[in-house]
Amino acid sequence: MYGKFKEHLTNELQEIKDAGLYKSERVIVTPQSSEIEVENTNGEVLNFCANNYLGLADSPRLVEAAKKAMDNRGYGMSSVRFICGTQDLHKELEKAISDYFKTEDTILYAACFDANGGLFEPLLTEEDAIISDSLNHASIIDGVRLCKAKRFRYKNADMEDLERCLKESQDCRFRIIATDGVFSMDGNVAPMDKICELAEKYDALVMVDESHSAGVVGKTGHGVAEQFDAYGKIDIFTGTLGKAFGGAMGGFTTGRKEIIDMLRQRSRPYLFSNSVAPSIVGASIEMFKMLKENDDLHDKLVENVNYFRDKMLEAGFDIKPTQSAICAVMLYDAKLSQDFAAEMQKEGIFVTGFYYPVVPKGQARIRVQLSAAHNREQLDRAIAAFVKVGKKLGVLK
Repeated sequence: MYGKFKEHLTNELQEIKDAGLYKSERVIVTPQSSEIEVENTNGEVLNFCANNYLGLADSPRLVEAAKKAMDNRGYGMSSVRFICGTQDLHKELEKAISDYFKTEDTILYAACFDANGGLFEPLLTEEDAIISDSLNHASIIDGVRLCKAKRFRYKNADMEDLERCLKESQDCRFRIIATDGVFSMDGNVAPMDKICELAEKYDALVMVDESHSAGVVGKTGHGVAEQFDAYGKIDIFTGTLGKAFGGAMGGFTTGRKEIIDMLRQRSRPYLFSNSVAPSIVGASIEMFKMLKENDDLHDKLVENVNYFRDKMLEAGFDIKPTQSAICAVMLYDAKLSQDFAAEMQKEGIFVTGFYYPVVPKGQARIRVQLSAAHNREQLDRAIAAFVKVGKKLGVLK
């Protein structure tokens, strides 16, 4: 029965390999950090492709907090939240997230993909509309697909096009504008001040995914609401514990109390998925305590981003304008992005080439992600390797 389908898949996989676009996973045999060891390579490499923005993925303090939570609350929950899967730690973490984002309530998910996937359908019907940025994350796109609301899409961060969508959807009952805070492939920040102004003008709700912006943008790294002084104007935030916030697992939605309450009643990924494990919850609670103590990690991240970006521009690389920890080094050709990444690994630098369908056709790139864990010597080594490989592959003259 499987024979013909197997042949079909084999042929398609071979075409991907022949095009030089086959994705191979490189296996890390050390903790996630700025310097890692990869299986079947000689020695350690510098890691510039993790979302470990604040460098907390191997934090001894968080590891200890995770161990303590397991000692006190066990390994797993074995249940969903409303049956018997809610511990005091879950409620404590939800309060910490609400405090961080200055919101009324929070609901935890297994991942932000689940938070976005389970957001729209419980709240909106065919009478309503979702107006989504064209570069929104796949999880938002999938969440919109699961909802019966009318769909409108505006050009990335284009406020004229957003206003067009708001005008066209005026006959709908409720409308929500959905956007990433930081767009993960380009590194640009959504203009939340202007989005909130249009939402107020046309009576729409505002939702923002803070996965790549929380811990990163804003004066103290508290995200787009801090950066644009939009507290009280954004109705819904979604986000992850798997990037700046320790790099483990878990997602959340935080915002207006009634919205969160309705999600607890009807959001399918919440109702039908196990609770986040006690170890992750315990470490995450400790992480928010750390961020309250000082802004040192965020300050170091900003310093690293500015240094790396400026030096790469001086070297002659084509880099997307960035306001975050994401630095997109544009190569445009998909095969070139893979060859470039492979050459960089030979130089001891761990980066990844991105190409269609992850980014639009003809927009292939190396996405560099900076971390507070990087030191100046590591940044200089990465820049030198980029220049060397850039000249070798004809990207630089």
